[in-house]
Amino acid sequence: MIKAFFRLIRFQNLLIIIATQCLMRYGLLEALLRHMPGEWNGRPVVVPGLHLVLTDFQFLLLVFSTVMLTAAGYVINDYFDTRTDRINRPERMVIDKEIPRRKALVIHILLNVLGVGAGVYLSVSIGFSFLGIIFFLIAGLLWFYSTTYKRQFLIGNLLVAFLTALVPFTVTLFEIPLLNREFSAQMIFYHATWRPLVLWSAAISVFAFMLTLIREIIKDMEDYEGDYSFGRRSLPVVLGLDATRYIVLALILTTLGLILWVVLGYLRDTITLIYSGVMLVIPLLWLSLGTWRARSPKEYHRCSLLTKWIMLAGLLYILVADYIFSTLFI
Repeated sequence: MIKAFFRLIRFQNLLIIIATQCLMRYGLLEALLRHMPGEWNGRPVVVPGLHLVLTDFQFLLLVFSTVMLTAAGYVINDYFDTRTDRINRPERMVIDKEIPRRKALVIHILLNVLGVGAGVYLSVSIGFSFLGIIFFLIAGLLWFYSTTYKRQFLIGNLLVAFLTALVPFTVTLFEIPLLNREFSAQMIFYHATWRPLVLWSAAISVFAFMLTLIREIIKDMEDYEGDYSFGRRSLPVVLGLDATRYIVLALILTTLGLILWVVLGYLRDTITLIYSGVMLVIPLLWLSLGTWRARSPKEYHRCSLLTKWIMLAGLLYILVADYIFSTLFI
């Protein structure tokens, strides 16, 4: 029962979410605050004394809320997917085989209550209660994704990509209002802004959005048979597998273009060039070749897994952030 529950909530994916938000906080934001560029007497300086304001406990609440809501989304998605899963992935089914549908629905409700409750409590405790709307919105979008949007042309793919991109960006979204409240006078004095935090967080979120969109479409190609049988309007069902293949290749090339634009136009340090070439560019080219050649669900599944590893490699780039920022800003 416990193993089935962990499979139902995609425990490994939840660990990646925890790692992502920890990397954003302790890798990206903390490093940026140590190297925040400013100006004093016409000379470039590092703004002194900046540090994270959100406490570790408050950050823990944010991570807990994100994980609970994501887990709830996985449960309700499987709840409404039992018919197609019998065709697409019968060996991975949990609901009906190991966990009854009624119990799964109770688990979904409980996870949502915990996730929304923790998020709202966090928002109120830091003095920005309006941020609590985000958690209601996420819970609602995940419900409507499973019941409606997933069956509509492209909307479900875009929604999942958006929510995935929100995972890293939420860390910045909750930190910046507190930073502004604590250090606004200091930032004005040194003619500095929070723009580096926003731009770096946005870049990572855009990367997560593109890779998730690519992966979701590849997964639809993998699930073509079941989706076609039940009349779902997925991209491959509506446009055909060949046309969808070209769309995926276009998205991969767009992602490659964005990576090269950022690396060659703004970073250009040796470590970034090597890392992005070996860990991102080459795997993306391999993914495009694999997608072009794939014809069976098994081959599409391999491409989907490769996409996941590329996304993880992109997130791990944050580990070299301290060096990059010190090179750029000092």
